[in-house]
Amino acid sequence: MDPTWITTVLLVPCVIVLTAGFFYLYGVVIGLLSKTSVRNKVVVITDALSGLGRECAGVFHKGGARLILCGKSWEKLEEFADDLANASDPTVTFPPKLVLLDFGDMDSMPDVITEILECYGCLDVLILNSSMKVKAPAQSVSLEMDKLLMDNNYFGPATLAKGVLPSMISRRTGHLLLISSIQGKLAVPFRTTYAASKHAVQAFFDCLRAEVEEYGISVSTINHTFISPSSAENTEAASSRSVWSLLYSKKPLGVSPDEAAAEIVKTLHNKKKEVVMAPSLPKVAIYARSFFPNVFFAVMAAGVNNAAACENM
Repeated sequence: MDPTWITTVLLVPCVIVLTAGFFYLYGVVIGLLSKTSVRNKVVVITDALSGLGRECAGVFHKGGARLILCGKSWEKLEEFADDLANASDPTVTFPPKLVLLDFGDMDSMPDVITEILECYGCLDVLILNSSMKVKAPAQSVSLEMDKLLMDNNYFGPATLAKGVLPSMISRRTGHLLLISSIQGKLAVPFRTTYAASKHAVQAFFDCLRAEVEEYGISVSTINHTFISPSSAENTEAASSRSVWSLLYSKKPLGVSPDEAAAEIVKTLHNKKKEVVMAPSLPKVAIYARSFFPNVFFAVMAAGVNNAAACENM
């Protein structure tokens, strides 16, 4: 019998077992980190009904956090809370508290902030997960849509953060974590207002980080490419031949909710200030924008021209 064939037969099962063991240990480590990071802590999650919001809520709920879940639909929040309760041990978990929150309605923010603070009298972690996207040429986006995007992506998160800060400052502890986009650092054509709102909120939390450090408050930002794209988005990305579109992708399928949730757990545990979840090309583009702006702008323009040429064919 061929020795090479025998070696292969013996090696493959070992590789499979080692790989499975690695992922098992990784899951155990993430579980332990979530428990040590959020056990008994009050954690607020905005847009808890999104894919990432649900994933984070599930991880933190099992970790023993005192969750405050925010969303636009009371019925869906109640249904999700019931699902969490049914899938957990009530002796080691806390029933989530629910708060209606719509960043598109800025007039309601004072009442929302009061309600959040009244749930437990304080909070330890605020995860700002909400986001609104629009892809269109700048001249076709109305002023009303511009304002709605800025409310959802900038004014809402900034207002909520400022509303809970006095409570954190008085206790000299707390962690603000912004789930943002790589477009907070890298602007891509046809997303003018979206990129502008992400740049604004990125700058706000970068400034805030320095301002609140003396009070023992941590501020973290996680900039990803995109979370759980639909099949239509995958098809569009695959069929696009423009150069700039490649800068807005992390893997063919983007960042999965469980990947992002695992990164959030690690960021809370390590108190890392900034994380960029992206492959090499977008990261290179960020540096190119800073050090070789003319080259970067030329690539962006060429990508737009290529896209327009493809549409006219």
